[in-house]
Amino acid sequence: MVLWLQDHRKGTEHNPPHLHAEYQGKKAVFDFCGNMLKANLNSRTAVKLVREWIDIHFKELEQAWTAARQYQEIKKIDPLD
Repeated sequence: MVLWLQDHRKGTEHNPPHLHAEYQGKKAVFDFCGNMLKANLNSRTAVKLVREWIDIHFKELEQAWTAARQYQEIKKIDPLD
């Protein structure tokens, strides 16, 4: 599974803060509360893992989003153990 924050700084507001996920070629967009905003990801296990990861790293995700909006470097966030 791959998770990332995408660079949307090209002069437009891009809220709510969110991340992109991909699992076996299926993609989804989650807000930082774990809600799926867009998806063709139909694996319940993958969705559960993404939501667990968001819960664990919520503060880091908010910091990364703020850094990206200020054109600063985004620190890598650890995967699930």
